[in-house]
Amino acid sequence: MPLAEYTVDPARLDSVVSEPLFAAVAAEAAKQNIPAFAIGGYVRDMLIGRPCKDIDFVVEGDGIAFAEAVAKRLNAGPVHVFKNFGTAMFMHGNPAEAGQVVQVEFVGARKESYSRDSRKPEVEPGTIQNDQERRDFTINALAISLNTGSLGALVDPFGGILDLDRGLLRTPLDPDITFSDDPLRMLRAVRFANQLGFVIDPPTFDAIKRNAKRLEIISAERIHTELNKIILCAKPSIGFNLLLQCGLLQEFFPEFVELQGAEEKFGIGHKDNFHHTLQVLDNVCEKSDDLWLRWAAILHDIAKPKTKRFEPGHGWTFHGHEDKGARMVPTIFRRLKLPLDEQMRFVKNLVALHLRPIALTKVEVTDSAVRRLLFDAGDDIDALMILCRADITSKNEKKKDRYLRNYEVVMQKLKDVEEKDRVRNFQPPITGEDIMRAFAIQPCKLIGDIKTVIKDAILDGVIHNERAEAWQLMLDTGRKLGVEPVVLEDR
Repeated sequence: MPLAEYTVDPARLDSVVSEPLFAAVAAEAAKQNIPAFAIGGYVRDMLIGRPCKDIDFVVEGDGIAFAEAVAKRLNAGPVHVFKNFGTAMFMHGNPAEAGQVVQVEFVGARKESYSRDSRKPEVEPGTIQNDQERRDFTINALAISLNTGSLGALVDPFGGILDLDRGLLRTPLDPDITFSDDPLRMLRAVRFANQLGFVIDPPTFDAIKRNAKRLEIISAERIHTELNKIILCAKPSIGFNLLLQCGLLQEFFPEFVELQGAEEKFGIGHKDNFHHTLQVLDNVCEKSDDLWLRWAAILHDIAKPKTKRFEPGHGWTFHGHEDKGARMVPTIFRRLKLPLDEQMRFVKNLVALHLRPIALTKVEVTDSAVRRLLFDAGDDIDALMILCRADITSKNEKKKDRYLRNYEVVMQKLKDVEEKDRVRNFQPPITGEDIMRAFAIQPCKLIGDIKTVIKDAILDGVIHNERAEAWQLMLDTGRKLGVEPVVLEDR
């Protein structure tokens, strides 16, 4: 296949190849007399004016040795070598200058062949044409020549520059082959469509539908990596709708798919919780770029299908969906190989608590209810309030405005109570050791009972969150439970 070379904004391409990194690559290519190209995402993003901190180069030769030679020219390093993949990587730029450090990766041009049951290809050395053919989309197969005689020329055998202009995602080769060989490319299609605001070419989209089942050979880690990139888009509902339409979401996130649909009985219906959840997710994205808060938005109503009931005279109910949903979070995280540490705990806590602030907007807000919410939410309280405000998706503007105004009351109450009572993440001022010392007892259930009484008294406003009052309540409670203190004064 002959190289197709297009001239696109020569001034821009000239400015790129004159930069020290590209000049060093071009000089080394000339010295070794082997073809070298910048390729992939960097070229795409440069052409559309999108920032990119990863630059990939492909050479028709030993990519590792070439990387080491270029790093030496630039006094860069260290060079990280990945022999199994035939790649080498180093960082280039000045760490003292914000935004000036880029990750640079080199690989030898290659061609690939796949077996039906694996996404790991058989790889052998190839040409730039072979390398471009194996790319996922035409817009990612664009290359810039760094070779004498064609320096700065855009190498585009598949019309990727036209697809950039049209905002179109299309595979270089037959999409059925592209997606069957590496099914992860289907998720990448959705991700790029969401990130770039592009449209997936209809034949390409149909091929995704036909090959959706092939996702079963992809590891959960690789799936959640692409999924998280979709979730981090400005409006991830676009990506989730595409995932549903092409059948991919069903393959790895069936619980989310079950949210779709609205049922009606006796003229009483409920909202489609799939689209409601996506609206909540988009609302959260307008306020926060926190990935795990966005996951909490995705999962906040995840148990509604399992708790849905129709009660005559009342309508549809989802009693306990917040508790059941919280219990589902670890299972979903474990299956998707998402972290099971603080991030999972954070999501689980927000799912469990997401109805609490809403309930406060419907009644008179008491200090006691606010203290308990502050205590249970701890440092997650601010994120919880973002989620709960985002959860107001009613099309009834008067109702929506009323809830939002009530939220302002709740927010002020949270602030006032916290300043006064200091109950966010508070530890009761009386410890188990204090109780054992005061009553001369060994560890037993009684200690936990006394601590619970003190905690509840503070949260209910019976006593202040102060040690002196808590100490006296400890003594009184112990006597009521049948033990006499041997230490009456705190010392």
